[in-house]
Amino acid sequence: MLKKWCHILLLPLMLFYNCKKDENSNIPLVNVNYYIQTNNPAYNPVTVPGGWMYINGGSRGIILYRASNDEFKAYDRHCTYESTSSCALVSVETNNITALDDCCGSKFLLTDGSVTKSPASLPLKQYQTSFDGSVLHIYN
Repeated sequence: MLKKWCHILLLPLMLFYNCKKDENSNIPLVNVNYYIQTNNPAYNPVTVPGGWMYINGGSRGIILYRASNDEFKAYDRHCTYESTSSCALVSVETNNITALDDCCGSKFLLTDGSVTKSPASLPLKQYQTSFDGSVLHIYN
């Protein structure tokens, strides 16, 4: 009897938990599962911390940013403001610190994807990364 009551009491909590909204739900969900050999010359721009490059994948491409020797960040280039616009594309600025959507003027910090200039209020969609010292895995 106690087991039955536990299931009844936990069910609403599980429904609430499962319905939690993804903070970047306005960006289309696209499967991302890439392995990159970082010693490949094609990835020279990200051999040092602060380096970045564009790679294919995600909704509108991915910004790959090397945050430190052991950490990479991977952001979708799809702007989180008015994401249905065909113009919502984020590009890294010449300062190599921020990314800008030329259409709406939103700016994002490459170190964590956060908004530094509105109208966007949501950070860039970030993909997970793992790095073993030579192979980088980018995934969701």
